Amino acid sequence: MTKWVYLFSEGSKEQKGLLGGKGANLAEMTKLGLPVPTGFTVTTEACLDYLSHQNQLTDEMKEQVTQAVETLSEKTGKRFGDLDQPLLVSVRSGSKFSMPGMMDTVLNLGLNDQTVAAIAKNSQDERFAYDCYRRLLQMFGDVVMGIDNQKFESRITALKKLHQLNYDNELTAEHWKTIVSEYKEIYRQAIQREFPQNPIEQLHLAIEAVFGSWNNARAKTYRRLHDISDDLGTAVNIQEMVFGNFGDSSGTGVVFSRNPSTGEPGLFGEYLINAQGEDVVAGVRTPKPIQVLAEELPEQFQQLQSILENLEKHYRDMQDVEFTIENGKLFILQTRNGKRTSKAALTILLDFFREGIITEEELIERIEAKDLEASLHPSFDETVISNRVPFLSGLAASPGAAVGAAYFTAEAATEAKARGEKVILVREETSPEDIEGIAVSEAVVTARGGMTSHAAVVARGMGICSVVGCEALTMEEDGGVVGKETIKEGTILSVDGTLGNVYFGEIPLEELTNTVALDELQSIWDQHAKFQVRANAETPKDIETAMALGATGIGLARTEHMFFERTRLLQFRRLILADTLDERLEVLKDLKDVQKQDFKSIYQAAGGKATTIRLLDPPLHEFLPKNNDECREVAKALNKSFNEVKRKSDNLAEVNPMLGFRGLRLGVAYPEIYRMQGEAIVEAASEVIKERGYEIQPEIMIPFTIDAQEFAKVRCSIETAIQDFLAVSNQKITYQIGTMIEIPRACLVADEIAKYADFFSFGTNDLTQMVLGLSRDDSPRIINQYGEAGIFEDDPFQVLDEHGVGAMMKIAIEKGRQTKPNLKIGICGEAAAHPKSLVFLNTLPINYISCSPFRIPQAKMTLAQYGVTGLKK
Repeated sequence: MTKWVYLFSEGSKEQKGLLGGKGANLAEMTKLGLPVPTGFTVTTEACLDYLSHQNQLTDEMKEQVTQAVETLSEKTGKRFGDLDQPLLVSVRSGSKFSMPGMMDTVLNLGLNDQTVAAIAKNSQDERFAYDCYRRLLQMFGDVVMGIDNQKFESRITALKKLHQLNYDNELTAEHWKTIVSEYKEIYRQAIQREFPQNPIEQLHLAIEAVFGSWNNARAKTYRRLHDISDDLGTAVNIQEMVFGNFGDSSGTGVVFSRNPSTGEPGLFGEYLINAQGEDVVAGVRTPKPIQVLAEELPEQFQQLQSILENLEKHYRDMQDVEFTIENGKLFILQTRNGKRTSKAALTILLDFFREGIITEEELIERIEAKDLEASLHPSFDETVISNRVPFLSGLAASPGAAVGAAYFTAEAATEAKARGEKVILVREETSPEDIEGIAVSEAVVTARGGMTSHAAVVARGMGICSVVGCEALTMEEDGGVVGKETIKEGTILSVDGTLGNVYFGEIPLEELTNTVALDELQSIWDQHAKFQVRANAETPKDIETAMALGATGIGLARTEHMFFERTRLLQFRRLILADTLDERLEVLKDLKDVQKQDFKSIYQAAGGKATTIRLLDPPLHEFLPKNNDECREVAKALNKSFNEVKRKSDNLAEVNPMLGFRGLRLGVAYPEIYRMQGEAIVEAASEVIKERGYEIQPEIMIPFTIDAQEFAKVRCSIETAIQDFLAVSNQKITYQIGTMIEIPRACLVADEIAKYADFFSFGTNDLTQMVLGLSRDDSPRIINQYGEAGIFEDDPFQVLDEHGVGAMMKIAIEKGRQTKPNLKIGICGEAAAHPKSLVFLNTLPINYISCSPFRIPQAKMTLAQYGVTGLKK
């Protein structure tokens, strides 16, 4: 025989799946000897059975409920329908996961026309008795029979208006008798039968109603929003009633053991004197802060405080407790782990660790990525965002939330910012020329592009929220079009870069208070991580941000990004449009001074930590003039003819520039460019060593290698320039020259390349697009289709493709280490920092990963969790 019903004395906190969170905690508190009203739980399995049997309780369930009621009567000395000691119970839902307010409750069950009169006589308080009866009639009618609650509320409102009263507690016993009579008539008219007088019938109907509420609309919505399975069911908790509406020495309230908004220690909550629990949450009366209870009922306050401190230590978590005081006696009706803001979650865990409530390992294990993420970026008010529907969605390219006015060009965005506006840059796609517009924007939204597109990479580096690849967005001359909706210049948008959604209008932002002790967490995480986490960053601001967020160094400083600013872009165009070596050398002379200052700034911002600078790797299409107007503008600025600029641009144009003239190929064709950069890197290091005393060992990365001899040739050219400088300056600086492995052939000949390379750094973006044959900028549509078809579980540009890309990496690492056993190996790119990717990377013998600054804390946290518990895929 299946056991459908458990007394509180029979369960424990470990049985949340069977008894629901509320039932398991009531059982646990009963075992602890806390003042919990006696009761029993009908299990979640009974709920699922009920829902699968045409919504009917089986005879076996009814029999077990009756037996439990008998046991309850023996323990309390009260019985259903008894005129001397009538038993009244509450009926409450309780699923495995807390779903506040989503399912239904019935209080004072067991009252009928006879027992209400008996309670009035025995308590010598008619007002109390009939107040309880009207509550049962109202809740039962609403929850169990589906009668519109407003029909009940309107009668109370009318009665208060008639007698010129403001509050429910001003109504007398006679008033409540009138209301009871009217409520019974409402029930009779709506249901076409009398309110049931048999308490067992009331109980069966109430249990069925709670089971049924598992599938009500608001519960389904809540589960969808919080990723809770529909297959869990809810338990039902039947508990002896205690009464907070028994006069001025009675009351009810809800209290947290710590502030759920800030995490500060100390009781936080509200209560009402002479009220039942539903009054607090229903907003019928304005409750008082819990601290006032210390003045009104000091003994009960001290007892409540002591109980919460013990519960917090027992559950090792912040507790959310419902309590009732009946004639001066305190009862605990429920405890659960309290919901809290992300900032509070981190603060509470750190405090628990410092107080010795949890261990270092538990601290690491219990931090959630979403809380860490939210503590670093703005987010929308959850109560508002849950009721809003986005009009546009895309890839969540850079987390955070922002509100601003839409502008469609970098120039317009910059001008709007100068006027004091908050700006959202909306583009078909971004290019290096948009850098100033991106820099002044609160968020970037693009119609095209993937997670590694220009907009995504630059926004992540700057910590600006971004949504890219919004396929429903079409950019037209006067704005953006999404279906029948139009985004015009100045339209206010709210952008959620964490979820990839865009909304019309302003959504309030949660206040961002960066008081989380990241430094303390970083030192703890580092002790448990298998390898280091560096940053992809090249501007001093981004590097300083990365260091503040825990970067152990710079794994990728992209020198082509240094030419996105307008005046530098012009210089770079002068270089790539030059026709002769002399013309290039003249430009390079100026660029060397500029680059040296760039590299000095990088070394200074990194504070002596390991820094890898990648030599130029420009897909030239990002830097060439895009149209005739731009060609005329560039021609004028460079003092060249339009035809000359147009001819050169056309000659350099490529059908597939991502696989064209870039990276090391630039160094082979124009070795003077890489020689200039090598000299500038070492000269900058030399000056910073003298000025700051840092121990700098320059790490120079040559990108896009496919062949050992190709790499050796370019390395020799760079090294010659470096050695010439060191000889002239009479200095000794140790440096390394390595390569970025991002082409499948390089993986296959890694043993040969390793003869000449001091380190390998895998470029996950390019390696992914080449292994999978998917353009990293044009892939979202294909990836979405493959996801819907069940071919891809994850976007390979966000989560490392273990079986394809990962297999190539394994080959390259094995071959490289065969040649050089101590070869330093890093993994660069956002995919490397994804928690799923880190599970795989922990199996490889690597030295570090490198990602955008704001992903560093989550990556370090995940690595530490892996070190403590091992992560499961």
